[in-house]
Amino acid sequence: MIDTHAHLDALGEDPAEVVARARAAGVSRILTVGTAQAVDLADRFDDVYAVVGVHPHEAATGDVDEIRRLQGHRKVVAVGEIGLDWYRDYAPPEAQRYMFESQLGLAAELGKPVVIHTRAADDDTLAALSGFEGTVVLHCFSSPHLLPAALEHGWYVSFAGNVTYKNAPELRIAAKQVPADRILAETDCPYLAPQPVRGKLNEPAFVMHTVAALALARGEDAGELGEQVDRNATACFGL
Repeated sequence: MIDTHAHLDALGEDPAEVVARARAAGVSRILTVGTAQAVDLADRFDDVYAVVGVHPHEAATGDVDEIRRLQGHRKVVAVGEIGLDWYRDYAPPEAQRYMFESQLGLAAELGKPVVIHTRAADDDTLAALSGFEGTVVLHCFSSPHLLPAALEHGWYVSFAGNVTYKNAPELRIAAKQVPADRILAETDCPYLAPQPVRGKLNEPAFVMHTVAALALARGEDAGELGEQVDRNATACFGL
């Protein structure tokens, strides 16, 4: 099993303990997201890989040249998380658009996947992606409005702990429609702890709860779906 999106540097404890608990739970690989800290963690652990990019919240101060440099590391497997967030006003819209487009260009140049963050910005996100021909991962999928485009273009759709929440039936309906070879699972830890452990700080070991909820929604065996997600991540990120 794999956690395709974690923020190990934001958990507030020794990452070695977090990784050990993940291994004990059957999570054999973790993709940690960020910048230099993510690369350092990938260097430290054999089963940790890095996804590196400027988050839209940091768009006003992000450095594309630094992202380019970090992308040269052997364990950096994607550009992300990148995108647009009109829900928060942590960075001006023009800065977000510039950073998003710049990093899409970088990913295209490097031939790497992009991991997309979009919140209250679906139409603008789709417009920005219209010219991108590489591999796309819709991280922490929470916008059923984006599903038709994802299905049309063959994008990967990654579900986090919110798919387990009682008030999110639309996400479970969406999960049923994603092709078997395009579904991913993640924790987005330390955020969005799945329903069975809600109230706790989320961590990679808890991705099993998200996989179980996805399997139930899809009428599949959880173990088999976990293996399928692992295969999908291997193909998507070139692991």
